[in-house]
Amino acid sequence: MSTEVRSLEPKALWENFTDLNAVPRPSKKEERVIQFILDFGQKLGLETFKDEVGNVIIKKPATPGMENRQTVAMQSHLDMVHQKNNDTDFDFDSQGIDMFVDGDWVKARGTTLGADNGIGVATIMALLASKDISHPAIEALFTIDEETGMTGALGLKGGLLDASILLNLDTEDDRELTIGCAGGVDITATGKYEQEATPAGMAGYKLTVKGLTGGHSGMDIILGRGNANKLMNRLLHHASKLFDLRIGSIDGGGLRNAIPRESSSLIAVAEGDKAAFEKYVEEQRAIVVQEYKTTDPNLQVQLETIEAPTQVASKDFAATLLRALYATPNGIYRMSPEIEGLVQTSNNVARVELKDGKYKILCLTRSSVDSEKDDLATAIQSALELAGAEVTLSGSYPGWAPNRDASIIKLMSDLYRSKFNSEPDVNACHAGLECGILGSNYPGMEMISFGPNIRGAHSPDEKVQISSVQKYWDYLLDTLQRIPEKA
Repeated sequence: MSTEVRSLEPKALWENFTDLNAVPRPSKKEERVIQFILDFGQKLGLETFKDEVGNVIIKKPATPGMENRQTVAMQSHLDMVHQKNNDTDFDFDSQGIDMFVDGDWVKARGTTLGADNGIGVATIMALLASKDISHPAIEALFTIDEETGMTGALGLKGGLLDASILLNLDTEDDRELTIGCAGGVDITATGKYEQEATPAGMAGYKLTVKGLTGGHSGMDIILGRGNANKLMNRLLHHASKLFDLRIGSIDGGGLRNAIPRESSSLIAVAEGDKAAFEKYVEEQRAIVVQEYKTTDPNLQVQLETIEAPTQVASKDFAATLLRALYATPNGIYRMSPEIEGLVQTSNNVARVELKDGKYKILCLTRSSVDSEKDDLATAIQSALELAGAEVTLSGSYPGWAPNRDASIIKLMSDLYRSKFNSEPDVNACHAGLECGILGSNYPGMEMISFGPNIRGAHSPDEKVQISSVQKYWDYLLDTLQRIPEKA
């Protein structure tokens, strides 16, 4: 219940997180949360304004004795990924997130929690409202649309911020200090196809792949989890070569930055092939369950008898599209040769939709090397264009090149060692943090990203660790005390 979340420590942070999670805030529909943050800053009597793309900036002067310290920008994004389990009855447009405490974790019932990046937003809110925390001048930057294009960061103009240091609060492991990230580009393939009446003597089936672990298509891509779209395509591709099979529709995946957990297709199979087809599906189910038993222990492949769809795609078109999707890379494309354990380039086949004579395929290609990102995206574009699709590349954003010599990195690394008697994991990540974009308009600003332990982001399994939030909050307050004086 929200009341038990409100009672957690640090109380100011959790209360603000609870208030924030009562406000629907999907990407590209942030009007309500923008107004919520504007009202928050104005009620505090702080300089508060919205820029031309919808980012909110709130400025708070330094507390007495800290006036000569460097100004710090603190940044988090307002939008969250709205995902729910298929059997969860929830309206993201009207309902607040239903949170509960489970031991040392805060979770949501059947939906994403919004800890990404709501914990960061709530942290900044708590500092803005505080009357007893010593800090240098703070410029709070709340960006929009981070999850589906980073248009807030891309639209932020130079000259609005005076800070020389930026603390991005969007890292999801409290041992990590992130100093670099991947860029990305959206790939959208669309097209039309001829439908035809389902031939006589066909049996109808609904084929479903579900129960996959899913997760963040950047941070979790290294874990080798199954992609429902690719598994569905695999099943249909081989079945189409063995049986007289027709495809009525395919509906798989969702947002570009979420590894697809579920896919379903409505198909028709010749009556004479029924027994062999059902045996094939059972054999393939056993194979893929075995392949993914470690990463996706709840994977299910289900076959349900239904009325045959009345309209199906032509066999030639279906075969071409299935081949093109088979050729589309998914997962890790290349590991970094310079930073051990870092995925350098990847692709997520995020969405496959085929219905009523139209189809759409969505991918998100990521890389910390812009030229390699563009090369992989072009390869995917080429494969899909060979199938007759119209393919566009959009929403490209740059990566963030690490600067290991930045003073804020040394300051926070030294502080981590002294506070926790262990080495921080100073690294770059395969997610698309906004720092790379923000740095293009504020090139002299030193940047670092950190945060508490969040697991399962972008999926209904998302959770945030209570003890880790306490650790992160204390670490942040000590960092603010050590911000150096202005040059």
